[in-house]
Amino acid sequence: MTRRREVAAVMLKLGTIAFGGPAVHVAMLRDEAVRRRSWLDDQEFLDLFGAVSILPGPSSTQLAIALGRRRAGWRGLLIAGTCFIAPAMAIVVALAWAYTRYGTTPTGGGVLYGVEPVVVAIVAVALWELGRKAVARPQLALIAAMAVAAYVAGLNVLVPLLAGGVIASAVANRRSLPALVPVVPLLRVGRIHPGTLDVLGEFLKLGVVVFGSGYVLLAFLRADLVSQLHWLTERQVLDAVAAGQITPGPVFTTATFVGYQLGGLPLALAATAGIFAPSFLLVAALEPFVTRIRRSRWLGPALDGVTVAALGLMAAVTVDLGRSAVRDVPTAALAIGALVLLVRRRTNAMLLMAGGAAVGILHALF
Repeated sequence: MTRRREVAAVMLKLGTIAFGGPAVHVAMLRDEAVRRRSWLDDQEFLDLFGAVSILPGPSSTQLAIALGRRRAGWRGLLIAGTCFIAPAMAIVVALAWAYTRYGTTPTGGGVLYGVEPVVVAIVAVALWELGRKAVARPQLALIAAMAVAAYVAGLNVLVPLLAGGVIASAVANRRSLPALVPVVPLLRVGRIHPGTLDVLGEFLKLGVVVFGSGYVLLAFLRADLVSQLHWLTERQVLDAVAAGQITPGPVFTTATFVGYQLGGLPLALAATAGIFAPSFLLVAALEPFVTRIRRSRWLGPALDGVTVAALGLMAAVTVDLGRSAVRDVPTAALAIGALVLLVRRRTNAMLLMAGGAAVGILHALF
């Protein structure tokens, strides 16, 4: 199998089975790229993870794109992103069609009942293994703890990431400190009756300015599409976010659902292209410089700080996932069983998720 075909196979698989949001995607990407296939080592993976964490847009999708670039060059970059996004986009289009026709979206409750506790275990193991590598000094442990506190306090995710980078770089270079000024551009576009270019422009903007999770995207969608542009109702936007949350792959396929509501498949494709296109361009610009960043006196420590802050945020998200996923004795047993199998037997994550889905279906039926 050529490298490009290998990238396509891995990303199509993960785009189809990676339920649970960015933290789960990162864990499964590491399982495939580092542990099972040795595309790169843990330090290289951490460097890519830290680098994409400060970019706007869907960070786990950008990590998939960066891994494709690292494994198979520029074509690998395009293949990885497309294959990671396409399965989720297809599923969301089907959900949007069902929503338009029947006024609701199926939730796949039985499957998620069994899968969610398994993915919590997968993320927990990945966090432990990555954390042992990344948190090499006391100040980095402190930065990770500060990121958890920032998440609990409800701060924008960009705050602990940038703060972590600045603090780590300042500690490593105490004698001379540069001024770091983050700039986030804010653009406004709008029209009451959107066409293809209107939708493409709106979601290109969102792809450039939205940092964080699908919940951050929800805030932007409500402000733009409901309050300002009046393209959709608040209920429609909430249902769009729900569709992105219950499907595998990138949560930002919420844009696909919104586009479908605005004008069927053509606008669904325009919205999807708009929100993900900046990620391809940003990763293409950043990834070739990650090695130089690692070697830089100032930027290398900053990358460490951003990485451990991102791991802290990932840990906080995992606690939230655990609270919602482990809801009774069967789900607790699934989480503990998956954790034991991952640690003791290094069981394939895909097999564990398939087992969890089967248990969830049986639970729903009986």
